[in-house]
Amino acid sequence: MIQVLRTPAEFKAWRKNQKGSVGFVPTMGALHSGHEELMKNARRENDVVVLSIFVNPTQFNDPKDFEKYPLTWDQDLKTAVNNKVDAIFYPRYPDMYPDEYRYKVSENSYSKLLDGAHRPGHFDGVLSVVMKLFNIVSPDKAYFGEKDFQQLSLIKGMVDAFFMHVQIVPVATVRESDGLAKSSRNLLLTKEHREMAPLIYKTITTAKSAEEAAKVLSTNGFEVDYVTDIDGRRFVAARLGAVRLIDNVQI
Repeated sequence: MIQVLRTPAEFKAWRKNQKGSVGFVPTMGALHSGHEELMKNARRENDVVVLSIFVNPTQFNDPKDFEKYPLTWDQDLKTAVNNKVDAIFYPRYPDMYPDEYRYKVSENSYSKLLDGAHRPGHFDGVLSVVMKLFNIVSPDKAYFGEKDFQQLSLIKGMVDAFFMHVQIVPVATVRESDGLAKSSRNLLLTKEHREMAPLIYKTITTAKSAEEAAKVLSTNGFEVDYVTDIDGRRFVAARLGAVRLIDNVQI
Protein backbone atom coordinates (compact mmCIF):
# COMPACT_ATOMS: atom_id res chain seq x y z
CA MET A 1 0.00 0.00 0.00
CA ILE A 2 1.49 3.32 -1.10
CA GLN A 3 1.76 6.00 1.61
CA VAL A 4 0.73 9.58 0.76
CA LEU A 5 2.25 12.03 3.24
CA ARG A 6 1.28 15.71 3.22
CA THR A 7 3.44 17.55 5.79
CA PRO A 8 7.18 17.53 6.53
CA ALA A 9 6.47 16.34 10.10
CA GLU A 10 4.28 13.48 8.84
CA PHE A 11 6.91 12.46 6.32
CA LYS A 12 9.77 12.56 8.82
CA ALA A 13 7.81 10.38 11.25
CA TRP A 14 7.29 7.80 8.48
CA ARG A 15 10.93 8.09 7.35
CA LYS A 16 12.27 7.17 10.81
CA ASN A 17 10.75 3.71 10.47
CA GLN A 18 12.29 2.91 7.07
CA LYS A 19 15.13 0.41 6.84
CA GLY A 20 17.82 0.29 4.15
CA SER A 21 18.62 2.72 1.36
CA VAL A 22 16.16 5.37 0.18
CA GLY A 23 15.96 6.46 -3.46
CA PHE A 24 14.19 9.76 -4.15
CA VAL A 25 12.53 11.12 -7.31
CA PRO A 26 11.48 14.79 -6.92
CA THR A 27 8.85 15.91 -9.47
CA MET A 28 6.17 18.52 -10.13
CA GLY A 29 3.70 15.81 -11.18
CA ALA A 30 2.12 15.41 -14.64
CA LEU A 31 4.21 12.23 -14.72
CA HIS A 32 5.32 10.72 -18.03
CA SER A 33 7.63 7.91 -19.14
CA GLY A 34 10.69 10.10 -18.45
CA HIS A 35 9.67 10.21 -14.78
CA GLU A 36 8.95 6.47 -14.91
CA GLU A 37 12.53 5.88 -15.99
CA LEU A 38 13.71 7.77 -12.88
CA MET A 39 11.40 5.65 -10.69
CA LYS A 40 12.58 2.40 -12.31
CA ASN A 41 16.22 3.33 -11.63
CA ALA A 42 15.37 4.23 -8.03
CA ARG A 43 13.46 0.96 -7.54
CA ARG A 44 16.32 -1.11 -8.97
CA GLU A 45 18.97 0.51 -6.77
CA ASN A 46 17.23 1.06 -3.40
CA ASP A 47 15.22 -0.65 -0.67
CA VAL A 48 12.70 2.20 -0.40
CA VAL A 49 11.50 4.58 -3.15
CA VAL A 50 10.04 8.01 -2.42
CA LEU A 51 8.40 10.26 -5.03
CA SER A 52 7.57 13.89 -4.33
CA ILE A 53 4.93 15.89 -6.21
CA PHE A 54 5.03 19.64 -5.62
CA VAL A 55 4.48 22.33 -8.24
CA ASN A 56 6.97 24.78 -6.80
CA PRO A 57 5.84 28.40 -7.34
CA THR A 58 9.23 29.97 -6.54
CA GLN A 59 10.82 28.56 -9.70
CA PHE A 60 8.25 30.12 -12.05
CA ASN A 61 9.35 33.58 -13.14
CA ASP A 62 6.05 33.88 -15.06
CA PRO A 63 2.95 33.52 -12.81
CA LYS A 64 0.82 32.59 -15.86
CA ASP A 65 3.15 29.65 -16.54
CA PHE A 66 2.62 28.48 -12.95
CA GLU A 67 -1.18 28.78 -13.24
CA LYS A 68 -1.38 26.63 -16.37
CA TYR A 69 1.04 23.90 -15.24
CA PRO A 70 -0.81 20.57 -15.73
CA LEU A 71 -2.16 18.91 -12.58
CA THR A 72 -2.90 15.19 -13.02
CA TRP A 73 -3.01 13.73 -9.49
CA ASP A 74 -5.22 10.66 -10.19
CA GLN A 75 -3.05 9.56 -13.11
CA ASP A 76 0.15 10.37 -11.17
CA LEU A 77 -0.98 8.16 -8.28
CA LYS A 78 -1.59 5.24 -10.69
CA THR A 79 1.84 5.78 -12.27
CA ALA A 80 3.51 5.75 -8.84
CA VAL A 81 1.70 2.51 -7.86
CA ASN A 82 2.63 0.86 -11.19
CA ASN A 83 6.29 1.73 -10.58
CA LYS A 84 6.27 0.29 -7.04
CA VAL A 85 6.86 3.58 -5.25
CA ASP A 86 6.61 3.18 -1.45
CA ALA A 87 5.63 6.73 -0.51
CA ILE A 88 4.59 10.01 -2.11
CA PHE A 89 5.44 13.26 -0.38
CA TYR A 90 2.71 15.66 -1.55
CA PRO A 91 3.10 18.90 0.40
CA ARG A 92 1.28 22.25 0.28
CA TYR A 93 2.98 25.61 -0.19
CA PRO A 94 2.60 26.86 3.44
CA ASP A 95 4.29 23.71 4.73
CA MET A 96 7.21 24.01 2.30
CA TYR A 97 7.62 27.78 2.75
CA PRO A 98 6.68 28.66 6.34
CA ASP A 99 9.14 31.59 5.99
CA GLU A 100 7.31 32.88 2.85
CA TYR A 101 10.59 32.38 0.90
CA ARG A 102 12.66 34.85 2.92
CA TYR A 103 15.51 32.33 2.85
CA LYS A 104 16.79 30.98 -0.44
CA VAL A 105 19.74 29.17 -2.05
CA SER A 106 21.54 31.05 -4.84
CA GLU A 107 24.35 30.16 -7.20
CA ASN A 108 26.22 33.06 -8.77
CA SER A 109 27.73 31.96 -12.09
CA TYR A 110 26.39 28.97 -14.08
CA SER A 111 22.81 29.71 -12.97
CA LYS A 112 23.02 33.07 -14.76
CA LEU A 113 23.60 31.44 -18.18
CA LEU A 114 21.24 29.60 -20.55
CA ASP A 115 17.85 29.23 -18.84
CA GLY A 116 18.97 31.43 -15.97
CA ALA A 117 19.51 34.36 -18.33
CA HIS A 118 15.94 34.04 -19.62
CA ARG A 119 14.19 33.10 -16.39
CA PRO A 120 15.41 35.37 -13.57
CA GLY A 121 15.21 33.69 -10.16
CA HIS A 122 14.28 30.30 -11.63
CA PHE A 123 17.28 28.40 -10.31
CA ASP A 124 17.10 30.07 -6.87
CA GLY A 125 13.63 28.50 -6.62
CA VAL A 126 14.83 25.12 -7.90
CA LEU A 127 17.84 24.91 -5.57
CA SER A 128 15.87 26.17 -2.56
CA VAL A 129 13.06 23.62 -2.94
CA VAL A 130 15.46 20.75 -3.68
CA MET A 131 17.48 21.51 -0.55
CA LYS A 132 14.25 21.58 1.48
CA LEU A 133 13.15 18.26 -0.04
CA PHE A 134 16.53 16.63 0.63
CA ASN A 135 16.37 17.79 4.27
CA ILE A 136 12.86 16.35 4.68
CA VAL A 137 13.32 13.08 2.75
CA SER A 138 16.95 12.30 3.75
CA PRO A 139 17.56 10.17 0.64
CA ASP A 140 20.68 8.15 -0.07
CA LYS A 141 20.28 8.71 -3.83
CA ALA A 142 18.23 11.23 -5.81
CA TYR A 143 17.39 10.82 -9.51
CA PHE A 144 17.27 13.63 -12.09
CA GLY A 145 16.82 13.56 -15.87
CA GLU A 146 19.49 14.87 -18.23
CA LYS A 147 16.86 16.80 -20.20
CA ASP A 148 17.22 19.49 -17.52
CA PHE A 149 21.00 19.27 -17.73
CA GLN A 150 21.70 22.74 -16.34
CA GLN A 151 19.43 22.00 -13.37
CA LEU A 152 21.14 18.63 -12.83
CA SER A 153 24.60 20.28 -12.85
CA LEU A 154 23.51 23.00 -10.40
CA ILE A 155 21.98 20.48 -7.99
CA LYS A 156 25.16 18.38 -8.10
CA GLY A 157 27.14 21.55 -7.39
CA MET A 158 24.91 22.50 -4.44
CA VAL A 159 25.27 19.01 -2.92
CA ASP A 160 29.06 19.25 -3.17
CA ALA A 161 29.20 22.85 -1.89
CA PHE A 162 27.09 22.12 1.21
CA PHE A 163 28.56 18.64 1.95
CA MET A 164 25.13 17.03 1.64
CA HIS A 165 24.83 13.27 2.17
CA VAL A 166 23.03 12.36 -1.03
CA GLN A 167 24.30 10.90 -4.30
CA ILE A 168 22.87 12.59 -7.41
CA VAL A 169 22.11 10.02 -10.12
CA PRO A 170 21.68 11.35 -13.69
CA VAL A 171 19.27 9.48 -15.99
CA ALA A 172 19.39 9.82 -19.80
CA THR A 173 16.67 11.87 -21.53
CA VAL A 174 13.65 9.80 -22.58
CA ARG A 175 12.28 10.74 -26.01
CA GLU A 176 9.11 10.20 -28.02
CA SER A 177 9.51 8.02 -31.13
CA ASP A 178 9.93 11.23 -33.20
CA GLY A 179 12.78 12.51 -31.00
CA LEU A 180 10.90 15.09 -28.90
CA ALA A 181 12.18 15.05 -25.30
CA LYS A 182 9.47 13.88 -22.90
CA SER A 183 8.15 16.78 -20.85
CA SER A 184 5.02 17.58 -18.86
CA ARG A 185 4.78 20.76 -20.94
CA ASN A 186 4.24 18.70 -24.11
CA LEU A 187 0.64 18.24 -22.88
CA LEU A 188 0.09 21.97 -23.47
CA LEU A 189 1.13 21.91 -27.16
CA THR A 190 -1.54 22.34 -29.83
CA LYS A 191 -1.81 19.54 -32.41
CA GLU A 192 0.03 21.69 -34.99
CA HIS A 193 2.80 22.65 -32.57
CA ARG A 194 3.18 19.04 -31.41
CA GLU A 195 3.88 18.08 -35.03
CA MET A 196 6.51 20.85 -35.30
CA ALA A 197 8.23 20.22 -31.95
CA PRO A 198 10.48 17.26 -32.99
CA LEU A 199 12.40 19.66 -35.26
CA ILE A 200 14.20 20.88 -32.11
CA TYR A 201 15.99 17.56 -31.56
CA LYS A 202 16.56 16.97 -35.27
CA THR A 203 18.11 20.42 -35.69
CA ILE A 204 20.43 20.41 -32.66
CA THR A 205 21.76 16.97 -33.61
CA THR A 206 22.42 17.81 -37.29
CA ALA A 207 23.35 21.51 -37.46
CA LYS A 208 27.07 22.23 -37.81
CA SER A 209 26.93 25.11 -35.31
CA ALA A 210 24.65 26.60 -32.67
CA GLU A 211 24.10 29.63 -34.92
CA GLU A 212 22.96 27.42 -37.79
CA ALA A 213 20.58 25.52 -35.48
CA ALA A 214 19.05 28.77 -34.19
CA LYS A 215 18.55 30.00 -37.75
CA VAL A 216 16.83 26.77 -38.84
CA LEU A 217 14.43 26.88 -35.87
CA SER A 218 13.64 30.58 -36.32
CA THR A 219 12.97 30.05 -40.03
CA ASN A 220 10.55 27.25 -39.17
CA GLY A 221 8.38 29.29 -36.82
CA PHE A 222 10.06 28.78 -33.44
CA GLU A 223 10.75 31.74 -31.17
CA VAL A 224 14.31 30.90 -30.10
CA ASP A 225 15.53 31.95 -26.64
CA TYR A 226 18.98 30.43 -27.20
CA VAL A 227 21.00 27.72 -28.88
CA THR A 228 24.41 27.55 -27.18
CA ASP A 229 27.32 25.11 -27.13
CA ILE A 230 29.00 24.74 -23.72
CA ASP A 231 31.51 22.06 -22.64
CA GLY A 232 30.67 19.67 -25.46
CA ARG A 233 26.89 19.98 -25.12
CA ARG A 234 24.40 21.90 -27.24
CA PHE A 235 21.58 23.53 -25.29
CA VAL A 236 18.36 24.94 -26.73
CA ALA A 237 15.26 26.72 -25.49
CA ALA A 238 12.54 27.67 -27.96
CA ARG A 239 8.86 28.54 -27.85
CA LEU A 240 5.94 27.29 -29.87
CA GLY A 241 3.04 29.59 -29.06
CA ALA A 242 2.84 29.85 -25.28
CA VAL A 243 4.86 26.67 -24.62
CA ARG A 244 8.59 26.86 -23.94
CA LEU A 245 10.57 23.69 -24.73
CA ILE A 246 14.16 22.90 -23.74
CA ASP A 247 16.56 20.16 -24.81
CA ASN A 248 20.27 19.39 -24.93
CA VAL A 249 22.54 16.85 -26.61
CA GLN A 250 26.19 15.87 -26.44
CA ILE A 251 28.08 17.09 -29.50
